[in-house]
Amino acid sequence: MQRYDLRHLHDDFYDRMGELLASGLKVNEVGIFLFEVGDFSSIQKSADFIRESGHELMNSVKFNEVDWTIVVKKLDEKTIAEKKEAAAKAAALAEENRIEAEKIAAEKAEAKAKADAEKAAAEAKAKEEAEKAAAEAKAKEEAEKAAAEAKAKEEAEKAAAEAKAKEEAEKAAAEAKAKEEAEKAAAEAKAKEEQAKKVPAKKAPMKKAPAKKAPAKKSTASKPKAK
Repeated sequence: MQRYDLRHLHDDFYDRMGELLASGLKVNEVGIFLFEVGDFSSIQKSADFIRESGHELMNSVKFNEVDWTIVVKKLDEKTIAEKKEAAAKAAALAEENRIEAEKIAAEKAEAKAKADAEKAAAEAKAKEEAEKAAAEAKAKEEAEKAAAEAKAKEEAEKAAAEAKAKEEAEKAAAEAKAKEEAEKAAAEAKAKEEQAKKVPAKKAPMKKAPAKKAPAKKSTASKPKAK
């Protein structure tokens, strides 16, 4: 096991770590590399660097408040090649899975969008039909109301006209009757007058003057005196 202090290189220690892995360690030997944390990006970069080199990253731990330690096992070229091949296959498979997952997600999204569009269209159509039915019902109601009002007005006007006609007919009948009665009375009066002209007037008989009676004579006999 070898320990290497790379803190003096600050965040530019990757090349030196690669050299030490290549020449400082034996195959299957473990090396401990100490470096500065800095802005913390070196932690992930160091792990990525070891994986890309094909060696085995055994541990990555905090050393103190400002320093970090990674533990690496050096592997032989054959193992590195096999790991890289396996990693490449895994990456390819992961990429295929990602593409397939994206394809499935896209198909699901497309199907969902289509379903949502169809649902929205159906809802819009249902709303349109409901509004159309409501408008037709309202128009029908207003038409029936207008027809009823027109009919009521017509009937009222007809009743008023009939009442007026009846009143005028009664008035005309009354006037005609009054005129007829007046003419009849006039004709009767005229007939009486003409009849009276045709019949000679009879003289009233002379009345005899009643005979005057002689006044009665008063009795001379004295009335008896009162006692």
